[in-house]
Amino acid sequence: VPVWSGVNVAGVSLQALNPDLGTDKDKEDWKSVHKMVVDSAYEVIKLKGYTSWAIGMSVADLCESILKNMHKCHPVSTLVKGMHGVNEEVFLSVPCILGNNGLTEVVHMTLKPEEEKQLVKSAETLWGVQKELTL
Repeated sequence: VPVWSGVNVAGVSLQALNPDLGTDKDKEDWKSVHKMVVDSAYEVIKLKGYTSWAIGMSVADLCESILKNMHKCHPVSTLVKGMHGVNEEVFLSVPCILGNNGLTEVVHMTLKPEEEKQLVKSAETLWGVQKELTL
């Protein structure tokens, strides 16, 4: 779920400059930027056949933050039950602080109502798949 309300450059909110940011009315078409980011892994796989370097670099970055107790913010999958209206036990990627003890804090995001609705919808979709699993 893209959190357009949180996007800023040098502290300036892009949504303040472009109130339609990320919507169907957005003349700058930021939705397509989001789609390109989401599809980028598939593009790498299509061209190379794998994404091992990207995955390896991401894991190395996570390990460095934990081993060096950097308290750095990373988007990692964590239990979100009770956050932003999510009622089920699902894991979503949200900004978290990592240190020597692993995940030390979930960064609270202020979401607009439509962003929160999309997040809850994503959680419900995952829950629908999850509850069908027989492990």
